[in-house]
Amino acid sequence: MNDPAHVPAILQERRKHRYLKVIAVFKIFKGVLLLGLGFSLLFLNSRPSWLDQISDWTDDQLLLHHTRAVHFLLNKLQEIVSGGGALRATAFLALFYCAVLLTEGIGVFLEKRWAEFLMIFATGALIPIEVRHVWHRLITHHAIVAPLILLLANCFIVWFLYLVLRRDKITPPTKPAPELVGTR
Repeated sequence: MNDPAHVPAILQERRKHRYLKVIAVFKIFKGVLLLGLGFSLLFLNSRPSWLDQISDWTDDQLLLHHTRAVHFLLNKLQEIVSGGGALRATAFLALFYCAVLLTEGIGVFLEKRWAEFLMIFATGALIPIEVRHVWHRLITHHAIVAPLILLLANCFIVWFLYLVLRRDKITPPTKPAPELVGTR
């Protein structure tokens, strides 16, 4: 790998740019999802009457007015939403992480070196949390396919960007040769 003539297939210019674009679109997609989640949490937090309308609609349209479980769940959801504290904090955290994801994604899409560093550190910092999440779901016998795919995707992203950054080290610029000035 230290041989400059040998470039792994994954790091060849055309493939490298393709992988960087796919990674960038993946991060932008996650950022857009978190943007929607963050704003919806803020919107729901300020509109508990909206949940009253949902409850009324389920009573009238779905004929669930005899179901105590539905009323119980809607009342619990309304308590959580009208409580505000934890939900509002979750919304702001989602919006903050959305800003990080969109910054990473757009920067990597534009092939900025700083964005690749940011993506390595931000994604790598969350891998231990994702491993714990997968482990917990495995122990409790929940479905682990989606969290495992996300964990593997993030591990691939960190590994690939590490290879790209290691391969594309910035070399110091060389000084241009001084021009020879003819004397007359």
